[in-house]
Amino acid sequence: MPAKGRPKQAEINIGMIGHVDHGKTTLTYALTGQWTDTHSEELKRGISIRLGYADAIFSKIPGKDPPEAYTTGYSPDWEVLRRVSFVDAPGHETLLAVMLSGAAIMDGAVLVVAANEKCPQPQTEEHLLALSAIGKKNIVVAQNKVDLVTKKDAKRNAEEIRGFLSEYGYEDVPIIPTSAHHKINVDALIEAMEIYIPTPKRDESKPFRMWVARSFDVNKPGTAPKDLKGGVLGGSIEQGVVKIGDEVEISPGPEGEPIVTEVVSLSSGTDELEEARPGGLIAIGTEIDPSYAKGDKMKGQIVAKPGSLPEPTTEFTMEYRPIERKVQKVEHVPFRYQEMLALAIGTMPAAGIVMSAKSDEITVRTKKPVTVPSGTTVAVSRKIGNRWRLVGYGVVD
Repeated sequence: MPAKGRPKQAEINIGMIGHVDHGKTTLTYALTGQWTDTHSEELKRGISIRLGYADAIFSKIPGKDPPEAYTTGYSPDWEVLRRVSFVDAPGHETLLAVMLSGAAIMDGAVLVVAANEKCPQPQTEEHLLALSAIGKKNIVVAQNKVDLVTKKDAKRNAEEIRGFLSEYGYEDVPIIPTSAHHKINVDALIEAMEIYIPTPKRDESKPFRMWVARSFDVNKPGTAPKDLKGGVLGGSIEQGVVKIGDEVEISPGPEGEPIVTEVVSLSSGTDELEEARPGGLIAIGTEIDPSYAKGDKMKGQIVAKPGSLPEPTTEFTMEYRPIERKVQKVEHVPFRYQEMLALAIGTMPAAGIVMSAKSDEITVRTKKPVTVPSGTTVAVSRKIGNRWRLVGYGVVD
């Protein structure tokens, strides 16, 4: 039966991950009609630098056979499957911290692999490792740019992809040949996402909590003081429900102290909401000083029901697990006292100093206060040579 009404809020976040210039942003555009590279530096350099977001409604056209039946958009005559938020992560190696902050809000991912390059490329492995480390197992592979290679070379490349996936326990993941530029096989990719990336179960009974992945000052230059709007926080609700008029706590706060503010607006894409639930990307309008939110300054903050979060801290202990690389080998040597680490605490990138380390436990001290709820997964990178490499992950007690 065709669904009644157009869904206003997405119910799942799907990441677009993979090596730089393999077509993640173009594929996101093919699925959503939205170009996620909007920052001036991104347009100039032709690569994603910040996390990009775009929504699409997945639908099924009655009377057509799969995969042709699968499409995006809304019609009263179609069967609406779900609304999906895409998180377009940058693929350049110097932007791993940005990708890791995006991975924290992904429920699954499309791993984009170019058919005209040998697999795996460095960030192909790095991104798959990142998802695996934080327990994200539901992925689909888009073998992109098949229009640039022969059928024989495409098959050889698919075999390389399959071998690479098998090394990390993803041997059953579907590989969908695509051409994002020509929108070829987009329907088959949607069908694969419907089958292999299900919407996870959410807990709306727990206190509201959201990780902030972007933040904005929406005021135009020259706006009169009486017309200024508060900072806007963008992210994904992990648990609970939030409504307009609710009081929320922002922690650790822009200056290291939690602040309480009121929710004055809620939106999902261009849709205004009265209340928001887990799933998809949400923008929360607040009464905080807009200068705090300008240019993603609030990225990594947690928005939650007042009193439900632990106090901000500069030192915490986590149970540590190393990651075994199959392609770019990394020797696992003991952490040194006061060694500098790059941490991704949810969506918060943070520098940490090792205070003590055992084989299965690390205590770190951060430069700035962080808020770390129990059960938070922390991605751990260390400097090897002149590069930061993801080496493992920790779980906070």
